[in-house]
Amino acid sequence: MKPVGLMLVAVGLGLVVVGLLVWAGAFSWFGRLPGDIRVESGRTRFYAPLASMLLISVLLSLGAWVLRRFFQGP
Repeated sequence: MKPVGLMLVAVGLGLVVVGLLVWAGAFSWFGRLPGDIRVESGRTRFYAPLASMLLISVLLSLGAWVLRRFFQGP
């Protein structure tokens, strides 16, 4: 049960750090990456954040790999 508690604490601290960075405006560039598609025509707006979602997917996969690597039993 101890590794699960440690993993929950690590995830919680990570969320706090990301929350503080978002609050401080460190991610103002997010959503405006070169691969994000934005089309505005009259009253119609279309937005497909392809590059942003790809970046989030890679970061979450990397984070899950790191957590599994550190907290996996012998």
